[in-house]
Amino acid sequence: MWRIRTRLEIENSLMQLVLLNLAIDSKLRASDLLSLRVCDVSSQDRIFSRVKHIQRKTDIEVQFEITTRTQKSLMRWILISSLNASDFLFPSQRRKQQSISYSYYRYLVRKWASDLGLDSNLYGTHSMRRTKATLVYAKTKNIRVVQLLLGHTKVDNTIRYLGVELEDALLLSEGTDC
Repeated sequence: MWRIRTRLEIENSLMQLVLLNLAIDSKLRASDLLSLRVCDVSSQDRIFSRVKHIQRKTDIEVQFEITTRTQKSLMRWILISSLNASDFLFPSQRRKQQSISYSYYRYLVRKWASDLGLDSNLYGTHSMRRTKATLVYAKTKNIRVVQLLLGHTKVDNTIRYLGVELEDALLLSEGTDC
């Protein structure tokens, strides 16, 4: 049976789409992602294709791209929600002048995993940060590139973060004849 969705449900679905897309594109920690404001990603009705952001945890500047798909959903979200430049990109519905909470973001990530038939206990907000970094590494095998994208100061941290060093070494070894 068909059900008419309310405006609030449509807005919430769009917000979740933007949150998912931007979390993957940006590779930011939850604290940085949730602190983004409209002016950090756009200006004068234009969504940036690249953004510079200083990470709270490390005080290191990282750059990230915003894909065309994410730019489109961001623009729709900003317009439909009537967000101003100084507003949080993901404003709380319950607490004025604040972003959605970390616990709500964690709930959404686990719900997305569950909706996909995955074990939601294996997924958290940091899974979103790892997603694109892991894909970039799998495609390029370039640890330095991933290190720069994540804003890690030491390549050792990136190696541990990806957890693929031993697996890659074994695959390379298996493919090498002597």
